[in-house]
Amino acid sequence: MTLTINYLFWLLGIVLLIIGGMILTDKDHPRRLTAGGFWILYALIFLIGDLLPPAVVGVLVIAMALIAGFGGVTAAKPKVLSLEAREASARRLGNRLFIPALTIPVVTVVITLAASYLVFGGTPLIEQKNVTLIGFAIGCIIALGVACVMTRDTVGQSMKEARRLVDALSWAAVLPQMLGMLGLVFSDAGVGKAVAHVTTAYINLDYRFVAVAVYCIGMAVFTMVMGNGFAAFPVMTGGVGVPILVGVFHGNPAVMVAIGMFSGYCGTLMTPMAANFNMVPVALLELPDKNAVIKAQVPTALSMLVVNIILLNFLMFL
Repeated sequence: MTLTINYLFWLLGIVLLIIGGMILTDKDHPRRLTAGGFWILYALIFLIGDLLPPAVVGVLVIAMALIAGFGGVTAAKPKVLSLEAREASARRLGNRLFIPALTIPVVTVVITLAASYLVFGGTPLIEQKNVTLIGFAIGCIIALGVACVMTRDTVGQSMKEARRLVDALSWAAVLPQMLGMLGLVFSDAGVGKAVAHVTTAYINLDYRFVAVAVYCIGMAVFTMVMGNGFAAFPVMTGGVGVPILVGVFHGNPAVMVAIGMFSGYCGTLMTPMAANFNMVPVALLELPDKNAVIKAQVPTALSMLVVNIILLNFLMFL
């Protein structure tokens, strides 16, 4: 039997279903019916989305958008241990608290590197095209076990903490997937071709450095508009990256992809559209300035964007 990405989807769906049920049955939650229903709908997409007609999945997504848009996904007041109990636990565990967190990347890397050798009877144990995501999921499961042993707590408590964090993140937790799909929609709609037409018509891309700068800056700008580098990537890569940098200047596409996505992440640091990165921390920390996180990140983002342009212009054409 081969572990496929579907097992990860089902596991995530089960977790979301439990979280939705916990919110739905919480009588103290200000929007328990709509908030609980939101996460249950999201869970259904992961659990049975491949069995449903695409139109039905689309209706579920629209229903989620309407619930979130009309303020139906709000957070409840979290029920946490007392400050004294948390401080006592932190003192007891000390730096061992980092072990579960470090377990995840370690297991992910080990499984990713070992996956090609995990073949039995000609059948791979792990689906090769999604080995990193599957390794990440296995790492999370192992880390959960390590955390339960260390803290002497239960999986049930971990679900309560998951519910608290998801409830605090609200609908922003869904943004990465939704915006990633938006990028594919834009690509199929021909936005990439439109970008290529505009850039070639108004910008002289005969100079390699100019083309590189347009690609990197475009990745950052489109990411700022759409809130996610995955949404910007198909647009800029299809419009400028592949036809100009690869097709005309014969650059290395692997380098283009790596540094191009990094340039997109520079845009992530500078936009409120990336709500899960820039707006949720403000809410959790109760900062008076809603743009405080963005303002702190802008100098780093702009500096890294300049570095990315220089690196791409040099490394892509070695």
